[in-house]
Amino acid sequence: MSRNASPRFDNSYSRLPAAFYSRQAPTPVRSPALVRVNHALAGELGLSAEWLESAEGLAVLSGNSLAPGSDPIATAYAGHQFGGWNPRLGDGRAILLGEIIGLDGQRYDLQLKGAGRTPYARGGDGRSPLGPVLREYLIAEAMAVLGVPTSRALAAVTTGEQVYRDTPQPGGILTRIASSHIRIGTFQFFAGQGDADAVRALADHVLARHYPECLESERPYLELLRAVIRRQARLIAQWMQLGFIHGVMNTDNMLISGETIDYGPCAFMDRHDPATVYSSIDTGGRYAYANQPGIGQWNLAWLARVLLPLIDQDQDTAVGLAQSAIDEYVGLYQDAHAELMAAKLGFPIADQAARELVDDLLKLMTTQRSDHTLTFRRLAELAGPALGHSVADLIELAEPFTPWLERWLRQLEIAAPDAAQRQARMLALNPAFIPRNHLVEEVIRAAVDCGNVQPFHRLADRLARPFDYEPEDARYATPPAAGEEVLCTFCGT
Repeated sequence: MSRNASPRFDNSYSRLPAAFYSRQAPTPVRSPALVRVNHALAGELGLSAEWLESAEGLAVLSGNSLAPGSDPIATAYAGHQFGGWNPRLGDGRAILLGEIIGLDGQRYDLQLKGAGRTPYARGGDGRSPLGPVLREYLIAEAMAVLGVPTSRALAAVTTGEQVYRDTPQPGGILTRIASSHIRIGTFQFFAGQGDADAVRALADHVLARHYPECLESERPYLELLRAVIRRQARLIAQWMQLGFIHGVMNTDNMLISGETIDYGPCAFMDRHDPATVYSSIDTGGRYAYANQPGIGQWNLAWLARVLLPLIDQDQDTAVGLAQSAIDEYVGLYQDAHAELMAAKLGFPIADQAARELVDDLLKLMTTQRSDHTLTFRRLAELAGPALGHSVADLIELAEPFTPWLERWLRQLEIAAPDAAQRQARMLALNPAFIPRNHLVEEVIRAAVDCGNVQPFHRLADRLARPFDYEPEDARYATPPAAGEEVLCTFCGT
């Protein structure tokens, strides 16, 4: 793909039947201005960052013009939201411009989020305030560099228009990249209408696009279900080891590709507490940190239910096969979580001793109200030779940790005797910098209230190197002080 021209599209989803989407062009905005283009991601996709930053590129990123080959659509889907069924959701403020092929040969959706009303807007304005755009940009890109499968942020722009929520706010548009935007709720939309042909067409599209290896199976739709289960189990284990809380784990927010999407009221927790909830709309704590693995299985059970007629013509046979697949989720998640957590503590395998140390540490962190991120980072420093740059000034492991530390170090000497090597591995797995809530809110306030996006750029640049601790950047690694904590996060709608 040329790096000196607009994106080249190859749109497969818009070739599906008309029931899958509504054709919808973005609504032009008054006076767009560029906030940031993600040069690294543009390079990975084979796009020209220079073109994206040009007047022509800005017009496309703001929805004021369409690049050649773009075929803009808003996709239809349904979903269970906080456990309640909603038969018709869809892209109320997001418009899929089309699909491009990256330098890796993979297909990627290019979507504008906040690009105007669509037939699925349900009375909404189809716009996004600038704050949620900046928030999603920061957190999605942080997740990517931390190794978590995720949608990505290619660009953020302001619209020159006001968006009205509780108060007037400057508008923004996020250019989002994902392997696709197909959700569990997309399957549910057609199943809820009794449209078996559409469910099959969607499943065939997903198999070809995301899971071609399953096509060789005698039961490709069962293997599709099992493949999605495997990806989701590992994805949620990755969230948990980082202390990430999604906040809205509705079935319409779970991608079939196994990527994280929809960074609305999400947050990384500071103090480790399994009951942590940030989302203003999660009043019952349904999506609390500790509940995320179970919710993942609950959501996947709905995908299994939708796929039953494709798995086998005999209902009892289909149910038995699907139930066996869903039952595998627990072991898959537990193994992935144990593997990731053991590695964070320096162990090459998650044997029984490592698992017990993980469990005991998490209990200690809860009772001691220890910072999730810095605790693991400090342990990485203690696992080997003394370091010149240390987070020791930012966190103190209290006296109750001492017996555990002694057990852990003894076991490390057995399991990973090369201290320098194990420490290097741990430092590459345990970040010093995450997008802490109070820092994200700080840069949003600067941009929204004062029109100053420089703090946003500085934070984005710092988060791009999360494992490299430098004392001059200590404020970006420091937990919130009293009065700085952000305990409630909000959805951009």
